[in-house]
Amino acid sequence: MRLLKDKLFFTFLFFGIIYSLISLVNHYCFRTYALDLGAYTNALYDYIRLQWNDSGVFKEVPENLLADHFDLYLMAFALFSLVLKTYTLLVWQIVAILVGGYGVYRYFKTRTDIQVPLYLPFVMMLSFFLFYGIYSALSYDYHSNVVASMLVPYLFLFIREKKYLKSFFVLVLICIAKENLSLWMSFVLLGLIIERYKEMDTVKYLSVFLIFSGIYFFMITQVVMPLFSNDGKFLQFKYSVLGQDYVSAIYYILTHPIEACKILFINHTQHPNANYVKAELHVFVLLSGLWALFFKPSYMVMLIPIYFQKLFHDNYLMWGIDAHYSIEYAPILVIGAGESFLSIKNHKTQKILTYLFCILNLVCTIRLMDRTIMFTNKSRIRIYQSSHYQRDFKLDDVYNAIQL
Repeated sequence: MRLLKDKLFFTFLFFGIIYSLISLVNHYCFRTYALDLGAYTNALYDYIRLQWNDSGVFKEVPENLLADHFDLYLMAFALFSLVLKTYTLLVWQIVAILVGGYGVYRYFKTRTDIQVPLYLPFVMMLSFFLFYGIYSALSYDYHSNVVASMLVPYLFLFIREKKYLKSFFVLVLICIAKENLSLWMSFVLLGLIIERYKEMDTVKYLSVFLIFSGIYFFMITQVVMPLFSNDGKFLQFKYSVLGQDYVSAIYYILTHPIEACKILFINHTQHPNANYVKAELHVFVLLSGLWALFFKPSYMVMLIPIYFQKLFHDNYLMWGIDAHYSIEYAPILVIGAGESFLSIKNHKTQKILTYLFCILNLVCTIRLMDRTIMFTNKSRIRIYQSSHYQRDFKLDDVYNAIQL
């Protein structure tokens, strides 16, 4: 038991250092962006003073920040900005990822309904920490959907343990991070209903949770956010290839399913830099665990809105493997893959696939750091090179100027 605790401690310490070398060093070296981190840090400044943020740092006409993204996490993190300053959100993001990894470990470690090999909980946690989407998110900046995604393993854990009140509490915490996460949760809950269709009491609660998520998504996007908007509209619908709003988009997908599926694989913007960006994403996700979900297709259902919101978007930068746009894959692929491996009766095959899964996640992350089709600033993520810790100007001089 002591050996296991030491193993976990040094694993968390190791990845905590790795994540800090990416995220915190980038911020110290002025590689973080005014949008989103600068805008969100500005919001912390306002929220700690009990006033709304008007998005004036990135919009010509002031508008409530909640009209852009309905993110309530910033209000909760604002108090810590008095101590952590501009590093506040970056520190919380790193802590959340470590907590999410522990959630994966607990999910498999506490299984009592099936015999779990001793190696599996740790290897699945390690795979989670090695997932490429975590490194791309850390190398970008901060976004609350990263923090919220780290709560998904606990949602799965509490539902399996039939702790429905805790499950609902976690669900609410996820939904309030960003307006589109409640839509994702609807599909996650639908996948869980399919997975646990024999457990009627669980299905009843999951159905209620699903209805709540759907209503929350509609109310936030169609009622609340337009109230904060200057022109009374929801600003985040950017899927012109499907229609002018969510209703027309759903109608197009239902009436033109073949054409909609084609869009998932082709460059529908005709931007030359967007060629093969979608293909690269599909390869990364496939190698990072999608292959294992063929044994557990219910987990594929949970990924439907993630694929759609990425690959139908008007901006090709959303399609690829960069920034925080792949983070939602992490908990679904890892937990779904682990469940798939546990369903295999042959212990030798089970062990080989589990370690293969971990190795493939490492390979994808190395590829992310080494060479990608989609342009990524490698100096932001190659912590093993001196360029990551240097700038073409003297950092001390800049910080001295800031102090003045």
